[in-house]
Amino acid sequence: MDNRWLVGGSLVFIVGCTSASGQAGRAGSRTAAVAVSAVAAQRISIQRTVDLAGTLISPDQAKVSAEAAGVVQSVSVQLGDDVRQGQELVRLNPRELELARQRAESALKQTEAQLGMAGDDSQPLPDDQIATIRTAAANRDDAKTQNQRAEQLTSRGLLAGAEVEATRTKLKVAEAEYESAIQTVRSLKASLEDRRAAYELAQKKVADAVIRAPVAGAVSERLVQPGEFIKEDTPVITLVVMDPLKLSTAAQEKYAGVMKPGMPVQFTVESYPKEMFRGRIVSVVPAADQTTRTFTVEAELPNHDHRLKPGFFAKGDILTHMDEQVIAAPEDAVSTLAGVSTVFVIENGKVRPQNVTLGAHQGNLIEILDGLKGSETLASSNLSQLAAGVAVTTRRSQ
Repeated sequence: MDNRWLVGGSLVFIVGCTSASGQAGRAGSRTAAVAVSAVAAQRISIQRTVDLAGTLISPDQAKVSAEAAGVVQSVSVQLGDDVRQGQELVRLNPRELELARQRAESALKQTEAQLGMAGDDSQPLPDDQIATIRTAAANRDDAKTQNQRAEQLTSRGLLAGAEVEATRTKLKVAEAEYESAIQTVRSLKASLEDRRAAYELAQKKVADAVIRAPVAGAVSERLVQPGEFIKEDTPVITLVVMDPLKLSTAAQEKYAGVMKPGMPVQFTVESYPKEMFRGRIVSVVPAADQTTRTFTVEAELPNHDHRLKPGFFAKGDILTHMDEQVIAAPEDAVSTLAGVSTVFVIENGKVRPQNVTLGAHQGNLIEILDGLKGSETLASSNLSQLAAGVAVTTRRSQ
């Protein structure tokens, strides 16, 4: 027999044995258990939120005007100053206003004196007790007495007719003066309230020479300067209310049934990026904008220290409600590839891949909307080495 054939046969046999040995080795490697960390699916509470982004605005703006005319004597505030309610803002020169008050007071006192009034709080005397009427009544009664005496003397032929006629005329004059005195007093009583109102108005104008803040706020406009003459109703200062402020934001129409007054909000601003500010919803506009498909929500927030300013941009969340007993898994237990999220459920020492639908994140946990019952044990390490039916050895994750 040819030795070449023996050598060739030996080579074929050796190669065949090597191939079989390699297949056996790979089969053994596939059955080797993978060491993984094991974690349990959890039940947690999740705070549901709606994103917000909006602008801080002042709930009110007051344009303070002068209620009296005059020359500006001083302006007590500067742009940006915080002012208290009732604080002096502008002072007018009160000289002309004082003169007007004195004139009104003099006219009032003259009327009161004519009516026999003794003090500011007294009431006018009855008509028959006022001096002018009493004098007119006395003159009338005297003329009447003289006329009666003359008439008697004339009837006896003791007095000439001309003298009797003079007493008759004098009586008519006295009666007319009495009626005039009554009309004058009644006119004075009617004008008394008008004189009082004029005096009170003059007093108010003097007080109005000092223009005060009607509300607490910050000075956003300073519209007059000392030495300037201003008329009544001239704007002098503009104030913006700083506490509280409002946050105006737009919410998508799908949240129309969720938003309610009283819901808390939390947000940050660029000026204080590490600080969280909080407030509450105060109004929800009932109609949606047909163009943007959104509706306006306004929240109110305290701003005692005035650090927040109208016009700041705010970004944060509206806290709508809390969901309890939500299924969640650690982020390490979820594998996402091509938009498909998967967890590996450990059952009887082997793993079973399970597609899941993810929800909100909370810390290192992810909400599982669908795919788990909440009682499963999951692999949380070496996920790239796992496939359906792969045996695993577990160690409890810390």
